[in-house]
Amino acid sequence: MHFKELNLIPPVIKAINKAGYEKPTEIQYQSIPHILKGNDIIGCAQTGTGKTASFAIPILQLLQQNSSAQKNIRTLVLTPTRELAIQISENFKIYGAFLPLTHTAIYGGVPQNKQIAIINKGVDILIATPGRLLDLMSQGCVNISQIEILVLDEADRMLDMGFVNDVKKILKKVPEKRQTLFFSATMPPDIRKFAQTILNQPKEINVTPVSSTAQTVKQSVYFVEKDEKLNLLVTILEDQSIKRSLVFSRTKHGADKLVRKLVKAGISAAAIHGNKSQNARQKALDDFKKSSIRILIATDIAARGIDIDELPHVINYELPNVPETYVHRIGRTGRAGSSGVAVSFCDKDQKKDLHNIQKLIGFNMPVIPQN
Repeated sequence: MHFKELNLIPPVIKAINKAGYEKPTEIQYQSIPHILKGNDIIGCAQTGTGKTASFAIPILQLLQQNSSAQKNIRTLVLTPTRELAIQISENFKIYGAFLPLTHTAIYGGVPQNKQIAIINKGVDILIATPGRLLDLMSQGCVNISQIEILVLDEADRMLDMGFVNDVKKILKKVPEKRQTLFFSATMPPDIRKFAQTILNQPKEINVTPVSSTAQTVKQSVYFVEKDEKLNLLVTILEDQSIKRSLVFSRTKHGADKLVRKLVKAGISAAAIHGNKSQNARQKALDDFKKSSIRILIATDIAARGIDIDELPHVINYELPNVPETYVHRIGRTGRAGSSGVAVSFCDKDQKKDLHNIQKLIGFNMPVIPQN
């Protein structure tokens, strides 16, 4: 199956070809035809499976085919983090390269004036974090009353982060008659229940359940005491064959502390989390992508927006207490058939977390003995 078999218009096919894509992923293959028919969607697929393209590509086509002379915001994409908003905006730019449609992303942590100026010129597609959107709506700077398509991306994380009331406020301002696309990496009962209240006879698509981890990722675990974790991390990262590694910390404070310790040990590193300014976060991510720094320390929420094609190495400095989060973390490596390595540190207080993770993924990770 190739993209050209999905009844896509020539400008979209041209952009896809230019981006170097040939075959759609499973979520794209299953979602795009339903979206083009105007159906509501519940799409469940884990991180790294191409969810953004599965809604961005058909949205661009629908807006182009039903073009409007008025410069209203016609599509609203809600997403939980600044990084994801930027990433989605970049995707729309790629797939819409040969279309006259306009888009922009709005998010907190940066001055609002530039965002407002772009919106005032008129945009077809608005990508937004809930907080900044509500803020600009309250100032009368954004009107979403003419929305034709609404997308909730990473819905599970958005609702986990406490945005449910913000989302409900936004839903009251969009037309009842609309197409709604609901994408999530996990679909627990409360998320599903919420989805059913905002969707109209949705088509449900489930691809790559969250319990599965890529076969291309080599997973292992060290049993290590808390006060020995830092020494172990430094020892591992002294291996220069590890060109880049994404290291997960449970807390923002812990991430900053790790950066200081690694830099002191002569290892280039930066942190990305919610307390950092948008410019600092973007610089850390850009430096990591171009290998100006080898190590990026991230919290789970910030990491949802990290989209790096070639990331060979992930370290769980602290195991997550939610098993599905482990799958999301290591899903950052081993993408698109590439091989990857995922190493986890487990102290005595986290053995229950390890047990729950191994129960979810269906196998016991090999234990690496320390010398």
